[in-house]
Formats: sequence, structure tokens, C-alpha cells
Amino acid sequence: MISRDDLVEMGRYNKPHGVNGEISATMLCDIDLLDRFSCLVSDIDGIFVPFFVEGKRPKNEQTALLKIEGIDCDDDLSLLVNKAIYVVKREYEALAEEYDCDEEPADLFIGFVVIEAEGGKVIGEIVDVDDSTENVLFVVEDAEGREVLIPIAEEFIDGIDHDARRIFMNLPLGLLPGDDE
Repeated sequence: MISRDDLVEMGRYNKPHGVNGEISATMLCDIDLLDRFSCLVSDIDGIFVPFFVEGKRPKNEQTALLKIEGIDCDDDLSLLVNKAIYVVKREYEALAEEYDCDEEPADLFIGFVVIEAEGGKVIGEIVDVDDSTENVLFVVEDAEGREVLIPIAEEFIDGIDHDARRIFMNLPLGLLPGDDE
């Protein structure tokens, strides 16, 4: 039996799409990474149930239309609407370990909370990754809803807690709003 401790939250189902048994899903990782997981798991009436992706069509980098094996109509999909999507933790950890720190897919960290390593102040939640330039950036939303761009650099990362979905960072003075020089 699958327990919550065996899982990592990776997204959320939205609503059924069309008449072909597809459901929209927003993921906390790049849609292409879905192929690396054996199944998607959701809590159905208190039991973690695995679902197998039969097909996927990306709408954008984080949203896709998923065809779930064995589900062919909107009525069957209703049990997934607004449910969290989990993946098996050992598969997630294996994927993360497959990459060096500076090559790890940054999309895996969407949904993580960034915390200052010294003092423990919460900076905000990673809501996106900007890879439009050579310097890849975490797009972090702070408590006031402001967007903060943080360079993804190994020297800034003090530690990563995959279970708690937190990244501890030592950031240079002046990078964050309100930093005194």
C-alpha cells in the first residue's frame, strides 16, 4: 500500500477537457519529465491510487492535457478534479540524483520554498524558472506577491530538503527587496 511518506507532490489536476477522456493538469515540473515517472498518484477517498499516463499533450511548460489509462469519459474523470498529483519519492530522488547540482533540472524545484540559510527567513516560493538567458533564474514570489529573481548558482545554495520542499540559500546583500547595503 502506498503511503504519503512514499510520495512527492508534483502538481494538481484541473478539469476534464473535451470529450476524449483528457484532463488538464498543472505540474510543478516540466511536462517532459512526466515520462520519467512510472505513475501519477492521487488520494481517492483516503487511499493513494496510482494512475498511468496513456498520453499527454502540452498546453504550455507546466500545463498539459493528460489521457489516463482506463478512464474514457468526463464522469470517470470527475474523481480527479482538483486533486493533488504525487509521484513516487524514490523515482523523484533518482531523477534528482541523476544530475549534478548545476545540471539538475531547475523545473523540479517549482513549488519549493526558498529560505535564507542564516536566520531562517522565508524569501518566498519558486513559481517558475526563467531560462531565457544564459544565467538561469528562480522566479520567486514573496509574501507580498512581488516577483524576486534569484540566480541559480551552486555557491548560493546551502542545502536542499526534498522532503519538505525547501531550498536554503546564502544570497549576496542587495539581491532581495529591502536589503540594506
